Amino acid sequence: MTDTTNSNAQTQTTKKRILTGITTTGIPHLGNYVGAIRPAIQSVQNLDNHTETDAFFFLADYHGIIKCHDPKQIHESTKAIASTWLACGLNPEKVTFYRQSDVPEITELAWILNCSCAKGLMNRSHAYKASVDANLEKDSEGDPDRGITMGLFGYPVLMASDILMFNATHVPVGRDQIQHIEMARDIAGTFNHRYKDLFTLPEAVVDENVPLLTGLDGRKMSKSYGNTIPLFGNVNPQVDSQKQLRKAVMQIVTNSQAPEEPKDPNESTIFEIYKAFATPDEIAEFRGQFETGIGWGDAKQQLFEKIDAELAPFRERYNELMANPKELEEILQHGADKARRHSRKQLDKARRAIGIKPLAKLKK
Repeated sequence: MTDTTNSNAQTQTTKKRILTGITTTGIPHLGNYVGAIRPAIQSVQNLDNHTETDAFFFLADYHGIIKCHDPKQIHESTKAIASTWLACGLNPEKVTFYRQSDVPEITELAWILNCSCAKGLMNRSHAYKASVDANLEKDSEGDPDRGITMGLFGYPVLMASDILMFNATHVPVGRDQIQHIEMARDIAGTFNHRYKDLFTLPEAVVDENVPLLTGLDGRKMSKSYGNTIPLFGNVNPQVDSQKQLRKAVMQIVTNSQAPEEPKDPNESTIFEIYKAFATPDEIAEFRGQFETGIGWGDAKQQLFEKIDAELAPFRERYNELMANPKELEEILQHGADKARRHSRKQLDKARRAIGIKPLAKLKK
C-alpha cells in the first residue's frame, strides 16, 4: 500500500502543504531553535510570494501526555513553545498556527484510522519496540508491555491523523521520525483502497544540513539529559534570560588545555555551536583562534555574544507574550478556527466514506 500513489487523493491538494507539530513537554532550548524553529520559520517566511504553498504549525499537546503526566508541565510548555515560535518570527497570518486539542476532528479521525490500521504495523514502531526491549532487559521473564500505554503504542495513528486531516504533502522531520511518515502513508493507502480515495500520501522532508547541537556535557543536547542551553530562560518572564544564557554557555565542559595551547576546533562543543550562528568568514576566523591558541573563557564569551546577537531581538517579544496569555490564547483560537475550516470538511468526507451519514435529509 505504501508505494501506491492515489491520483484522486493527490488532486484534492493542489498546493504544496507543509505541516509541523511541536510536542508540548519542555521549554525550548538552543538545539530546538537551530534544529527545528529557525529552519521552519525561514521556510515559510515568503509564503505570500509563493501562493502554491501553505503551512500548518501545531502544538501537539495530546502527543505530550503520552509520556508527560504532569499537568503543570504540559500547560507551561504549551505557553512557552507558542511564545517562542511567535517571538522568533512565525506569522500566524501567513500560516495556520493552532493547538492540537482545539481541533477535535483530529482525534475522531484517529479512531476511524485505528479501525483500518493493522496492529502488526504498530508492533513495528521504533518507540514501542524500544520500550519492550527496555522491559525485557530489566526482566527477561517479566511482562514485555509493563508500563506501556495505548497512547505510546498507537501514537503513530494519531500522528497520521494530524497529517492526513489536512492532506499535508510535506512533513519536515528528523531521521528518527521517518518511520512515522511511512506509517501515515501506509494507513492512508489502506483507507483509500478500502473505502475511497480521500487522503494524500505525505512525504517526509529531512534536511541533512540542519546541525544537531551538542549539550553542555558533550552529549547530544536534550532536556532528558539536563544539558541544554535555554533559549529564553525558564517560564518566569521576570528572570533575566540573557544572564541565564551566558551562565549556561560558561558551563560548557572543556578540557584542561592552557590558553596559549593550540586547540582542535573539531573536538570543541563551543566551536560546533558557534558554527550554527556565524557566517563562513566568522567561522574561519574563530577556527584560526583555536589553532593558534585561545582561552576557554574567551571562547565561551565570544560564543555567548554570537548567540545573544541573534536571540536578543526576539527576547522582548517572548517576554511580552509570556506575560500576556490572553493574547496567546486569542492567536491560538484564531488558528484553530482556520484549521477547523479544513478539518470539518475532511472529517465529514471520511465519515461518509465509511457509511456514517444522515439516514435522510430533514426539513429545517
